[in-house]
Amino acid sequence: MCRILEPELLDDLPSVDRRAIGSRSDLRRLNFIMGHAGILSRASRRQLAETSFRSRPLRLVELGAGDGTFLLRLARRLAALGVRAEATLLDRQNLVAAETCRAFTALKWSVESVAKDVFAWLDQPFPASDMVFANLFLHHFPDQSLRTLLRRAAVRTNLFIACEPRRSPLALKVSRWLGLIGCNEVTRHDAVVSVRAGFAGQELSALWPADNQWQLNEQRAGVFSHCFIAKRNG
Repeated sequence: MCRILEPELLDDLPSVDRRAIGSRSDLRRLNFIMGHAGILSRASRRQLAETSFRSRPLRLVELGAGDGTFLLRLARRLAALGVRAEATLLDRQNLVAAETCRAFTALKWSVESVAKDVFAWLDQPFPASDMVFANLFLHHFPDQSLRTLLRRAAVRTNLFIACEPRRSPLALKVSRWLGLIGCNEVTRHDAVVSVRAGFAGQELSALWPADNQWQLNEQRAGVFSHCFIAKRNG
């Protein structure tokens, strides 16, 4: 299957549109079904095991954070291990509810919600992060834009983790059945588009800056997902 990019309906809907609200609710369910919080939690724990992240707050950035509820689910897993964090939630729209911010505070995590284009944000100076991650975000970009995004992210962090749709015949077939679990018309459309724009093989590794500073790992994660990890040597 060749990688094909098409517009996703949710990207252009106003945040208060009932279809957008319903689709964001669907995405929370689909993240749970695909186990992305578990995938990213296990990946980050393994990669951070050699660092002193328990002695100070972890500096963490999520690209395309949406309403912040996915990071909250991940935060609960990491907080149970004693991890504290200073997290930046980056998205084009500010969708993070006050209730979600309070839930982070209860975990002793501080969060900052930033409404900005990812390229504009990566262009501006900010302190280096311990980890930058993306969940169901990178597949929105064509390869050339994605190469630029990954190159700029590599300058800003020592660890980059992404969990994306896996581009496969099985995932494409299942994406057409989401109406059976009550997903709305926006989610049903965007799920098919997302799989077609997803990743397989070593496609993200090929777009990451080619030098000896990084250890790269890219592989299938679960049944329908694709995980990419770049960790700076040393």
